[in-house]
Amino acid sequence: MINRGPKGEHFVVEVDVGGRKVGSFADIGSTRNFISRACVDRLRLGDQVQPLSRTVASTLANKHQMVVKDYVKDVVCSFSYGGGEVRHKISFLVSDELPFDMLLGMYYLEVVQPQFDWDRKVLIHKLPNGRTVRLRKYKASSLVENYGCMCASSFYNYYKQNCEEGMYLVFVSEKEEVVRTPPDIESVVATYSDLFEEPTGVVEREVVHAIEVVPDSKVTAELDELRRQVKELIEKGWIRPSASPYSAPVLFVPKKGGTLRMCIDYRGLNAITVKNAEPLPRINDLLDRVQGCRYFTKIELKSGYHQIAIRHEDQPKTAFQTRYGLYEFVVMPFGLCNAPGTFQHAMNKIFHEYLNKFIVVYLDDILIFSRTVEEHAEHLKIVLGLLRQHQYKVNLEKCAFGRTKILYLGHEISADGLMPNDAKVTSIRDWPRPQTVTKVRSFWGMTGYYRPFVKNYSTIASPLTDLTRLDTPWEWIEECETAFRKLKYALTHYEVLKLPDPDKPFVVTTNASQYGIGAVLTQKEGPKLRPIEYMSKKMPSQKLAKSTYERELYALYRALVHWRHYLLGRFFYVRSDHETLRWIKTQSVLSDALKRWIQVIDMYDYQLDPIKGLEKDTSS
Repeated sequence: MINRGPKGEHFVVEVDVGGRKVGSFADIGSTRNFISRACVDRLRLGDQVQPLSRTVASTLANKHQMVVKDYVKDVVCSFSYGGGEVRHKISFLVSDELPFDMLLGMYYLEVVQPQFDWDRKVLIHKLPNGRTVRLRKYKASSLVENYGCMCASSFYNYYKQNCEEGMYLVFVSEKEEVVRTPPDIESVVATYSDLFEEPTGVVEREVVHAIEVVPDSKVTAELDELRRQVKELIEKGWIRPSASPYSAPVLFVPKKGGTLRMCIDYRGLNAITVKNAEPLPRINDLLDRVQGCRYFTKIELKSGYHQIAIRHEDQPKTAFQTRYGLYEFVVMPFGLCNAPGTFQHAMNKIFHEYLNKFIVVYLDDILIFSRTVEEHAEHLKIVLGLLRQHQYKVNLEKCAFGRTKILYLGHEISADGLMPNDAKVTSIRDWPRPQTVTKVRSFWGMTGYYRPFVKNYSTIASPLTDLTRLDTPWEWIEECETAFRKLKYALTHYEVLKLPDPDKPFVVTTNASQYGIGAVLTQKEGPKLRPIEYMSKKMPSQKLAKSTYERELYALYRALVHWRHYLLGRFFYVRSDHETLRWIKTQSVLSDALKRWIQVIDMYDYQLDPIKGLEKDTSS
């Protein structure tokens, strides 16, 4: 099977490797044979992969350059040609970036020695039995907006009845959206080309990372294997030989492409480190700032942590053991408990004058937002100028400049509002039914990230929540299946959320049932109310669930606390379906919990607007 169709023209060849079918292309313009890392993993050829003596760079038809560091030798490939089969041993370069499974170049053609019919553009193979097979060229077609699909059983019936007029091999490639950066923005980016160079060495800045340890703590040494990343870190000047009494083990984490990332296990050091109090911003607070803006730029620093120096006297504490000796970092590595706080502090210090005006920063993800393209160009100059002044390097491949729609922190932002990341929504849609409590927690965590988009999330998810309790035996009942399907449906049929407008009053609509509470924060847009965020909670106790009055009061209390940063200190409206909320300030006998809730509610300035349950859109 070919994962993604290429752009260009190739001969289609079916290959069998170890009993597994692989779709491949024979390309007379390629000087080498290539196989994707994903295909290597699928064919279980990982043990045969070897490093090249030197890196090989190859350019694809779309001008993209692939850098290849590994190869696999003498793979037994069986080629099927219309019922005939030929076997050859072929070596491949292993690529992490090949957009399909296998590409057979001139090395393959030299092995099989086919003939070419240049007039008809046909590749001719002679089989050992004397039979001749012709392979025609694959060519990308024009864009097709509509097409029909047929299930396998229907196709087989047509085939048996000899109803087909012709049979074709079709590879569908997704239409790529053309993104054009405004010329004013391109001009600004070109002026700061030095920011996109590889970061090396150590830059002395005001912010350095410090590691304060608890007095009299003991450090334990652990050993683990060395990985080739050590050589790269030494060449960049980020680590050096150490004589430290500290020693952390080396771990390896597989990356998406199948390669390994070296990680240092600093759990021992973190356990004796005095924790700093530098807070990270709430993602929702950052996203609130872009209301009314039409142009966005996302900037990501390159190896961001490694651009922060470690305080000189703390460098020995970062030591890690390898088979070649002990090394220590002179820049901030991943895995230190206080590293995120240090990095956020460094970014806040640089951009403090402009934070929340036209820039928000979450660690090494920088978002610039503006109302006009001219304003955006000026904002971009300021940000890139500050990065140059403080000698930070930027990852150009991860940046997006002057876009009207952008993906930031898992959300798609545009002038229209806020939406979930389509890629994550797709993964939720295709999520298989959980078979264990661990799988339930994974699904719960993925959907929970986007709970602001789902009305009554907690109520819907209640059966799944109950299933994760320690005292609950595993039993996937009908209620669990219903909750699972409802959450998947809700996340794939989401409503585009409006970004809050500080100049308009908010409307809080609440509702409560015996299972949970639900609330929605809205603002008027034309004649309708547009949702900004949904909130839901499970009912905390059966006793509370029995009282309609207390349920409604609890729903209002939780909604006001949840949206405190929007509502406190400003007038807003509360819509509820129960008249008893009108008398919350006149009750003479109250429980301690009710007194506490009313004390909080009294802090807010709102007007109650009772409505009937059928008129509301937050009921469960």
